[in-house]
Amino acid sequence: MNKKLISSFALFLLAMPTLSLAVQFSPTTPPGLPLSVSDFWIVMVKILNLIWPVFIGLAIIMFLVSAFMFLTSQGEPSKLRAARDSMIWGVVGVVVGIVSVSLPFIIGTTLGL
Repeated sequence: MNKKLISSFALFLLAMPTLSLAVQFSPTTPPGLPLSVSDFWIVMVKILNLIWPVFIGLAIIMFLVSAFMFLTSQGEPSKLRAARDSMIWGVVGVVVGIVSVSLPFIIGTTLGL
């Protein structure tokens, strides 16, 4: 089972350059596909605008679960440690999410897109 999964993933990775060249050099590119860097950038911004609310919702759920863990720990050190670790990883996740969403905008502004 694992060999089939690994081989199909490797085949997919090997086929990606061929597929990108097929779309790039096609004389009749179907409508809706990005043809330039600015079109690609617009698609990227739309994808980020779709992902951002999902990320915010998951972050809120993470902090609610962590708060619930704090409330139900009843002073036990192991449960408090798990709740504290959950809160720390939630903050780390929010920081990484903010950086990952803002990085394309910073790059776009720097390149003038």
